[in-house]
Amino acid sequence: MRALLPVLAAVLFLGAAARDAADAWIDATMLPPLAAETSVEVLDRHGTLLRAYTVEDGRWRLAASPDRVDPLYLRMLVAYEDRRFRSHPGIDALALLRAAGQALAHGRIVSGGSTLSMQTARLLEDSGTGRWAGKLRQMRVALALERRIGKDGILALYLARAPFGGNLEGIAAGSLAWFGKPPARLSPAEAALLVALPQSPETRRPDRAADAARAARDRVLARMAEAGGVKP
Repeated sequence: MRALLPVLAAVLFLGAAARDAADAWIDATMLPPLAAETSVEVLDRHGTLLRAYTVEDGRWRLAASPDRVDPLYLRMLVAYEDRRFRSHPGIDALALLRAAGQALAHGRIVSGGSTLSMQTARLLEDSGTGRWAGKLRQMRVALALERRIGKDGILALYLARAPFGGNLEGIAAGSLAWFGKPPARLSPAEAALLVALPQSPETRRPDRAADAARAARDRVLARMAEAGGVKP
């Protein structure tokens, strides 16, 4: 028993050192700019949008925040994209292991392991998803975002930056363009389409690929039904 004590002490020391090194690595992360220019909006006296202007890069990027979005959409987004969003530190180890196992079993990528935090990191830096260096950077930025702005801040960034086809950026622009209304009140079908669009915004555009858009929407609705539904 005594012979094991030095080994145990060494293991604990190395574990603490590794944890401290990881903390320092995350804390030293240089984050991309979090603020982004939003479209100038012209409203009537009741707050109804009359007109909006594109930002300098030609995109429609309207201001959005979680409290201005239908809770149904938010629940569907988390349930479909990252059901452990509220509990993981930015990286979901279980999802990564599942994705790796499926890739090995099928010889191709079947599902991704990206969390909403990682997807937000990718949107902030406009980086790809295919290379390991890019994926590692997304993980690092996701971990740093979790520490610096928290879950609600990450969700707000995703809502403002997610692509919805063409030059539409953010949930507000997407909802106005495709449904003619702000995202404060959405039907289950509308919410499902807005959940599905950012994953492949050009191939699922309702105006150019109605069948693909409908199929993607239905997959979200089916997943929700299998999981017991997401109540409005």
